[in-house]
Amino acid sequence: MKVQSFTIKHASFERSPDQDGGVFIANLVDERHGAPITIGYGRYEPNEGLTETMAVDDVMIIIKGSLVITSNDTSETVRAGGIVHMPKGETVTIKAQTEGATTAYVTYPHWREAR
Repeated sequence: MKVQSFTIKHASFERSPDQDGGVFIANLVDERHGAPITIGYGRYEPNEGLTETMAVDDVMIIIKGSLVITSNDTSETVRAGGIVHMPKGETVTIKAQTEGATTAYVTYPHWREAR
């Protein structure tokens, strides 16, 4: 693999798997590229979210907007510039606020393979 850099302009968003709402993902690097991790962007429309039991370790960086992250009956609002680690096996609810949110993520291993 070679060194690469990305911006959100490189992202091709698709609806997050098994979701009906306004949560979208865009993998830029994943198993198809020979990397051991998945790297991409996420987009949450206003007041949209999801609940997921993490199949992989996931690190999410909030780029724009804010998200409320709930796990183990504890909620925290994470704003642009914040970083969230969601460990494998943890059940989390991620919900955008009224302005929506844009994130970047890194997972290990690949989330598609772990589903």
